[in-house]
Amino acid sequence: MGTITKSVDVQADVSAVYNQWTQFTDFPRFMEGVDRIEQRDETHTHWTVTIAGITKEFDATITEQHPDERVAWKSDTGPNHAGVVTVHRIDDSHTRVTVQMDIDPEGFVENVADKLGVLDRRVQGDLDRFKTFLENRDGNETGAWRGDVDRPAQHGG
Repeated sequence: MGTITKSVDVQADVSAVYNQWTQFTDFPRFMEGVDRIEQRDETHTHWTVTIAGITKEFDATITEQHPDERVAWKSDTGPNHAGVVTVHRIDDSHTRVTVQMDIDPEGFVENVADKLGVLDRRVQGDLDRFKTFLENRDGNETGAWRGDVDRPAQHGG
């Protein structure tokens, strides 16, 4: 597993940025290689992605979600990955979006020499396109889901 951490500053308030990030079905509009996302219920999504000419499908679960703060997920099937997106208020009209992903690059990209590097650049590109997408809408999100999803209880031994 490798870790990717990327950030971008968006000219929009923290609520608009967070709200847009909860609109998973809009991800193909700014995420390279994401063909389709189905929102199955409040915490389950089904993804269809194409990377390096190979189409894969997988399910993911939202493991934690708190309005204007964070959305965390983990894969249930397909390529092994998990991550968290956090939004941080810089001022009334600027928000920093940070993505941290733990990912098995072998599961996402085959036959590429620098697999983690390819994914690293793709995540930054996706964030840059997210910024452009929201700023071109004058900071107006396409929708919102403001519910909370609490982190699963940790079972100690």
